Amino acid sequence: MSEAATTPRTGSVPEPATSAAPVFSVQNLWKVFGPKCEQVPGDPELTALDPAELRERTGCTAAVRDVSFEVNKGEVFVVMGLSGSGKSTLVRCLTRLIEPTSGSVAIDGEDVLAMDKARLRELRRHRASMVFQHFGLLPHRTVLDNVAYGLEIQGVGKAERRERAAEVVAKVGLEGLEARKPGQLSGGQQQRVGLARALAADPEVLLFDEPFSALDPLIRRDMQEEVVRLHREEGRTMVFITHDLSEALKLGDRIALMRDGRVVQLGTPEEIVGSPADDYVRDFVRDVPREQVITVRSAMRPVDPASSDDERGPAVAPDATVSEAIEAVARTGFPARVMDDGRCLGVVDQEHLLGVVAGVPARGATGEVVK
Repeated sequence: MSEAATTPRTGSVPEPATSAAPVFSVQNLWKVFGPKCEQVPGDPELTALDPAELRERTGCTAAVRDVSFEVNKGEVFVVMGLSGSGKSTLVRCLTRLIEPTSGSVAIDGEDVLAMDKARLRELRRHRASMVFQHFGLLPHRTVLDNVAYGLEIQGVGKAERRERAAEVVAKVGLEGLEARKPGQLSGGQQQRVGLARALAADPEVLLFDEPFSALDPLIRRDMQEEVVRLHREEGRTMVFITHDLSEALKLGDRIALMRDGRVVQLGTPEEIVGSPADDYVRDFVRDVPREQVITVRSAMRPVDPASSDDERGPAVAPDATVSEAIEAVARTGFPARVMDDGRCLGVVDQEHLLGVVAGVPARGATGEVVK
């Protein structure tokens, strides 16, 4: 797993506004497919069954099982899991592209499940835009007209929608290709058109359903960097679905890891890697280079007043990764000082940094023990 694929965007985007009302609030959400599916969520005996037992007994499949979470304004919220974990079904339930079986979904406090057809159309056209794995471009239309298509559906006049589309085309790095047809573009360029089409509607939230999984590794990395750049510049709320752990760690402010329709752990990339909730999560993150995800907050120790070395080392920010601190310590030979607004929170030395890399709790660490 490459460094570019695993290093999170620590410090590269604004912090989510956790004090504000959530953009999405999901509570006890179920999506069950099969005969008499509505009976499953309310029956404790059935909800206790594992997926195979539920199918055998009822003929039903619970794609999403009692899921609850909130997405904060300005946050990149990643839902990650293997194929069949329920992540794509979950994101489609947010705008009722798939109808939930039970539970609640709200956007900005408004009940999505209570929306009529007109209100749902408004939600999908103006407030939440989806970027799919399969680009869904119209082959007979140019790049510019594909990007403007959503605005056309909204009833925006031709001159205005083409002007707005041209601005977004430039924003995603396709300037000069406006007149080309999709068949004349590479896979990465086509996905940029799909991203531009979603952005053109200026939605409150972007929903990504494994948008880069069909791309070659280098193009995929470029598209990940594009998402990071756009989020850094705009601070737009994003819900990102992926089966790729390195992609989740790179993009996510928080990650919900799913298995068999349930969220088995929800936390920051550092929490997921540093404190796995169970053996399944622990196995999932086993090969992740810990030093590229864990921050120095978890590795620092108190300053030793008797040690002059603790006063001479380089300064690093509290959200700097252990990898960055290792480089600073190796370059100077002194412990790095963890500085926040001119205040020294602690220091990280070779012992504590190596402890993180090895997965061994270091003695005297002031942060949460990284197990």
